[in-house]
Amino acid sequence: MPSEIRPYRITVPDSAIAALRAKLAKATYPGEVDFSDDWNYGATRNDVSRLARYWERNYDWRLQEANLNKLPHYMTKIAVDGFEELDIHFIHQRSSQANAIPLLFVHGWPGSFLEVTKILHLLAEPRQGQSFHVVAPSLPNFGFSQQVRQRGFTLRQYAECMHRVMLRLGYDKYVTQGGDWGSLITRLIGYDYPKHCLASHINFPFVRLPRTKLLCSGLQFLLKQYSPREKQGFSRTFWYLAEGSGYAMQQSTKPSTLGFSLADSPVALLGWIYEKLHDWTDDYPWTDDEILTWVSIYQFSPAGPAASLRIYYEAYHSRETTLRALQYVSSVPLGISYYPRDLFVVPKSWGKCLGPVVYEATHTHGGHFAAFEEPELFAADLQSMFGETGGAHNVVKMVH
Repeated sequence: MPSEIRPYRITVPDSAIAALRAKLAKATYPGEVDFSDDWNYGATRNDVSRLARYWERNYDWRLQEANLNKLPHYMTKIAVDGFEELDIHFIHQRSSQANAIPLLFVHGWPGSFLEVTKILHLLAEPRQGQSFHVVAPSLPNFGFSQQVRQRGFTLRQYAECMHRVMLRLGYDKYVTQGGDWGSLITRLIGYDYPKHCLASHINFPFVRLPRTKLLCSGLQFLLKQYSPREKQGFSRTFWYLAEGSGYAMQQSTKPSTLGFSLADSPVALLGWIYEKLHDWTDDYPWTDDEILTWVSIYQFSPAGPAASLRIYYEAYHSRETTLRALQYVSSVPLGISYYPRDLFVVPKSWGKCLGPVVYEATHTHGGHFAAFEEPELFAADLQSMFGETGGAHNVVKMVH
């Protein structure tokens, strides 16, 4: 392990836990109406108030912290061109197998490194098939990584930072996996560092179609030439755009205004994130501890929960960089996994606009947080893509 990398333990101060409980004890909730518990209106009063009471009185962060600290956490300083050096937190689970491939796993919002926890050992020490050295950072402004204090930290800077984490670990050649913002960030890594990023797998195929393709797709839609599964995907996508995407515009335009609420009120933070955990998954049976640990990562983040919103603003106001992440990346083989309850559920033909697709998997269940919801399916896709009969198997020789 390079000397610039140091082991890290999550240690939230007692004062932070006490302050959280004190705020929760004084929380004020909206008055009850006949639609207080209707998810069509947003996070429900009954669920949020119940979770907040549990967070205050019975939830054991120290137990969750101890469980998380069983994982191999590290911290290192990463310099990004034009910005101050940043402390970057990451999990690094090395495999014992000689042919393991270095894999960079990148989360988005409102995710975190927690999304990788169920697949770490499935990928690092599989009973059979391809193995991986798994690296799962907290993005800057997220989790236990440092806050960026300067404006203009765009998706390209996130990509540069993640790439440099891999180089710091000695992984000159590696593969990537991304969902949500991680999908765009890892695609930019492939665009900017194609000699290092040998292949990419995504589970969030966010596509910007060329005009001719869009016209043909529109005609095909009108002529009802899509399959029932593709039509269900359109229905899910249209629901998200019409009913589930308002948060993105707020975070893209005025993140600081919303940030006051999330920084000051743990109940506001809980409602804001829990809505997504509920709406963006495929009837995943969340436990109260899972929900509150997920939200607590934001609550106890050294950067503060407001910092995580800024990725939307910077991406929205740096459209040239963001659009580059949606272009066809010709030099990097691509794998795509499609889950029916994700946010953009597009036809496979659209996914092929992103790059040379060498692996595809269409699942009958699973949502936006697929690695956490369906860890076995998720890990199996990666093993298939890079396995002996997979479209990216040649990466094993290139790495070694």
